[in-house]
Amino acid sequence: MRVVVCVRQGLDGELGPFDASAYEMALSLADAEVTLLSMGPATASEWLLRLTRLGAQKAILLSDKALAGADTLATAYALSLAVGRLAPDLVLCGRQTLIGDTAQTGPMLAELAGFDLATGVMGIRALGDGRALLDTREGEAEVALPALLTVEKVGTLRLPRLRSRVGEVEVWNAAALGADVARCGLGGSPTRVVKTFENQTGKRKCQWISMYELDRVIREGLGKQTPLADSEQSGERLARVCIVGESPRGFAELVSDDIVLLPLTDASELAERITALSPSAVLWASDSASKQLAARVAARLRLGLCADCTSLAVEGGELMMIRPALSGSVIAKIRSMTLPAMATVRTESGSVSDVIVGVGMGVKDDLGRVRVFAERYGAELCASRRLVDNGYATYDMQVGLTGKVVSPPVYVAVGISGAVHHIAGMQRAGTVIAINPDKNAPIFDYADYGIVAEF
Repeated sequence: MRVVVCVRQGLDGELGPFDASAYEMALSLADAEVTLLSMGPATASEWLLRLTRLGAQKAILLSDKALAGADTLATAYALSLAVGRLAPDLVLCGRQTLIGDTAQTGPMLAELAGFDLATGVMGIRALGDGRALLDTREGEAEVALPALLTVEKVGTLRLPRLRSRVGEVEVWNAAALGADVARCGLGGSPTRVVKTFENQTGKRKCQWISMYELDRVIREGLGKQTPLADSEQSGERLARVCIVGESPRGFAELVSDDIVLLPLTDASELAERITALSPSAVLWASDSASKQLAARVAARLRLGLCADCTSLAVEGGELMMIRPALSGSVIAKIRSMTLPAMATVRTESGSVSDVIVGVGMGVKDDLGRVRVFAERYGAELCASRRLVDNGYATYDMQVGLTGKVVSPPVYVAVGISGAVHHIAGMQRAGTVIAINPDKNAPIFDYADYGIVAEF
């Protein structure tokens, strides 16, 4: 079986956690001939060469000035040409990188390559008879081969053996791909970053309280309402906005008075309806089904797509889409070079409780006490990435950039330091209460109430 794994070198020079899981999943398949596929500068050749020591037979690097500066659609286009040449049975991609954090390239690549698609893959149960049986975050799934799978953070990438064989790296330029350079790189990218600035989103004025006041502020927080979106309605309005599903309506109302609801259906039908309606913008929710469909429709219509927007505005008659980037450390303002503008907006994951207790490494040895505390309020337990990475909690509990987004009326952060990865997942909670023995912990910058104490 021929397997291609799409990988991207991170800003730290390493492989991101999702791409690492995809690579490990490929290496674990019996009788698989694994090829790595990446796009980047020529210097990435040495990085790919090191990765081949883990088991890939070879690596393909797409490198050309014409490919530089590509957004997700232009990247998916170039990758699709390479996939066409390699003709694999299976393509594995990490769910997202930590650079763009969009989770769009995989579904776009599947659409452009004409592959079946499954997202949120946790494992491959069986392969055979031209089909793959999978475990995903949504349950069991089956796809026809050739297929593209986007993989969750479910495995630890093996280390190279002492005498492991080094594979070969081939460098393909735009001409070798037979690429239409008008669809490549910055010039072929339908989205543009207008401005970036330091991420101050979610910062609050922390009021220090004692542990004895904790019950009171939790109950007061339950009586407050959580805002739906971070934007304020501006004077300028868009002519018409389509929403796919009901969840993005609050964002749409910020920028338009003419809102058309479209059902969550297949990509072909949605593409036809969007074309017929000619809206100024199309907004999608941030659940996995909506994000997958949005990416496929964008690829089908060759439209720009901005991911996980936390705010929207209208400037000069154009939609400005604001989203966190670079692991949440910066905020980017983005405009679309194509119409309609398309964006997924940061809608929260469903919660079974009005109170969520987020647990960090600071209380890894006291999880039993935290559970008793959570049960007192019927609270849902969630976790930081470090707690999950160290095996103290399961991945479905993880809140943050590489986990889920929540916005309960009350969020209690216990033993959480406050890394930007985690803040991205809980910053829209109604009332945030932080408990940490370190008064200088960053989490207090994002809390309404702070308790400096051991839990």
